[in-house]
Amino acid sequence: MRSMDPGPPKSGPRKDWQTIHTLLPYLWPPGEAGLRVRVVFAMLLLALAKVTNVGVPIFYKHAVDALSANTAAVLTVPVALLVGYGLARVLAQTFGELRDAVFAKVAQRAIRLAGLKAFKHLHRLSLRFHMDRKTGGVSRAIERGTKGIEFLLTFMLFNVLPTLLEIVMVCAVLWNLYGVWFALVTFLTMGAYIAWTLIITEWRIKYRRIMNDTDSEANTKAIDSLLNFETVKYFGNEDHEAERFDTSLRNYEAAAVKSKTTLSYLNIGQGAIIAIGVTITMVMAGMGVVGGTMTIGDFVLVNAYLIQLFLPLNFLGFVYREIKRSLTDMETMFELMQENAEVEDKPGAKPLAINGGEVVFENVSFAYDSRRSVLEKVSFTVAPGKTIAIVGPSGAGKSTISRLLFRFYDATEGRILIDGQDIRDVTQKSVRAAIGMVPQDTVLFNDSIYYNIAYGAPGAMPSDVENTAKMAHIHDFIMSLPDGYSSTVGERGLKLSGGEKQRVAIARTILKNPRIMLFDEATSALDTHTEQEILTSLKEVSAERTTLTIAHRLSTVIDSDEILVLADGRAVERGNHASLLDLGGVYAGMWARQQEAQEALVALERAGELGVLKDEPAE
Repeated sequence: MRSMDPGPPKSGPRKDWQTIHTLLPYLWPPGEAGLRVRVVFAMLLLALAKVTNVGVPIFYKHAVDALSANTAAVLTVPVALLVGYGLARVLAQTFGELRDAVFAKVAQRAIRLAGLKAFKHLHRLSLRFHMDRKTGGVSRAIERGTKGIEFLLTFMLFNVLPTLLEIVMVCAVLWNLYGVWFALVTFLTMGAYIAWTLIITEWRIKYRRIMNDTDSEANTKAIDSLLNFETVKYFGNEDHEAERFDTSLRNYEAAAVKSKTTLSYLNIGQGAIIAIGVTITMVMAGMGVVGGTMTIGDFVLVNAYLIQLFLPLNFLGFVYREIKRSLTDMETMFELMQENAEVEDKPGAKPLAINGGEVVFENVSFAYDSRRSVLEKVSFTVAPGKTIAIVGPSGAGKSTISRLLFRFYDATEGRILIDGQDIRDVTQKSVRAAIGMVPQDTVLFNDSIYYNIAYGAPGAMPSDVENTAKMAHIHDFIMSLPDGYSSTVGERGLKLSGGEKQRVAIARTILKNPRIMLFDEATSALDTHTEQEILTSLKEVSAERTTLTIAHRLSTVIDSDEILVLADGRAVERGNHASLLDLGGVYAGMWARQQEAQEALVALERAGELGVLKDEPAE
C-alpha cells in the first residue's frame, strides 16, 4: 500500500511557535559547550555565505563595465575581476558547505536526543496509555517527529531564513547604489511572490489531502478485496469489488486534476509576478543607462540580483508545505512527551528490600473506569515459598491482580505489600525486578533464541543462558536446530510452537532469578500433553519461591497451597482443592463443568477413532 501523508492539518501560528520553542533547547543543549560553539560558528558561516553571495554580482558588474570600456585595461582588469567573481562564487558555496558540516552534529544530536527522550517517556507511561493507543501510530509519530526536526532545520534554518536575509541585503545594496525605487520594486516583487505562493499553496493543500485520502482508500479496498479473494469468488462479487475500487479511483482522479490545475495557477502567478518585477526594474535600469546615470554593468547587476533571489524561491511552495507538515509532526511527538505518566515513583523512593518474598493484598479495590469496579476489597497473603492460585470466570479480575502487583496501575483502595513494604513507596524498577512473569501469550523478540533467553538478564554469560535453558527443558531442542542458539524465532516467535515459546519464556524468567513468580494462565493455550510438560517445568522453577498462579484450567492448580476464587471482583471462596470441593460452591461448580467438558472431549476423540477404524477397508 502506498503510504502518502495527507499533508499538514490546520495548525495556527501560535502552535507552530510553541513547537519551535520546544525544539530550541535541543539546539542549545545545556552543558554542551562544544555544540554551542558549533551553533555560533555555523551561524557565522551562514552570514559569510550570504554576504559573499551578495557580492558575487558586483564583481560581475565591474567585469562587464571593464569589458565595455575602450581602454588598455580591457586586457587585464576583466581577467582579475572575473577571477574574483569565480572566487567569490566558490567561497559562497564553501561557506555554505562548511556551515552544513559544522551544524550536522548539532542537528543529528537534536534528532537523537528528541527521539531518545520520546522513546524513554513512552516506556514510562502507563499500560492504560498503551492499551488505548495504536502502537504503530505512536511509533510513526516519533519517526515522523524526528524526521520533521531534520527537515525543519535543513530547510527553515538554511534555506528560508537565509533567503529572507539575502532579500534584505540585496534591497539594501540596490538602495545604496541606485536609490530607493530599485530597492522598493525588488522588495515588493519578492513580497508579492512569497504572498502569492503561500496563499495558493495553503489553498491547494485541501486537494492534496483529498488525493492522499482517496489514494489510501483505493489501496485499502484493493488489498482487502485481494486478501478476501475466496470470499469474493464465493459470492460472485467481482463487479461489486471493481465498482467500489473505481469509486475511490474516480475521487482520486478528480482531486488529482484539481491539484494539477491549481499548480498551474500557482506557476502562472509566480511567472507573472517575476516577469512584471523584472520588466519594471530592467526598464528602470535601461533608462538609467540611456540617461548616463548607470552603466551596462549596472544593468547586468540588477538582472543578476533578481535571478539570484528568485532561484531559491522556486521551491517555496514545496518548502512551505513541508515545513508546516514538519511542525505538525513535531507537535504530535512533543505532545506525546507531555503525556503524564499515570504511575510515578514517589520523590526519594528507595529500592524494594527483598527478604522472603511475602506478598500481601490488603482490601485492594480497583477500577479501570470509575463507573465499573473490577476488584472490591480483595485480601490474601502468600507466605514466602508458598503458592496461591487465583481462579474464577472470565472478567472476574484475575489478570488485574497481576497488573497491580507489577504496578502497571495503582490500587484505588487498599495496599499491596511485598515483605511488609507498600509497593507505592518503593521504586517501580525494584518491584518489577523482584517478580518473574510467565504470561499466557508469550511474545518473543524477532531475534535469536539466545537473545530472547538472555533478555531476562542482559549481559549474562553464555554458560548461564545454557544452564537456564536446560532447567526449562529446551536446551536439547535448541541444539537440534541447524543454527542452535543463533536460530531466529521470527516475528513474535511464530517459528516456534506454543510449548517451545513457553519454555523460552520460562528460561528467561529463570535467568532473571526473581524471588516471586507469577504465572498468568501460562498453559491455557496449550494442548494437554504439552501442558503437562510445561506444568512440570513450572513446578521445578517455582520450587521454594513465592508463587502466584492465575489459571483458567482448574486441573493445573490442584496442588496449590491455597486457591482464591474470584467472582465479580470479589474473593468469594478460598482454601485448598479438597476443601473447596467439599464446600460445594463456585469452585465446585467450575470443577464439575470442566470435568464434564473434558469427559465429552475424550468421548468425541474415542468416537472419532472408532469411526476411522470402522471405515477402514479390510485387507
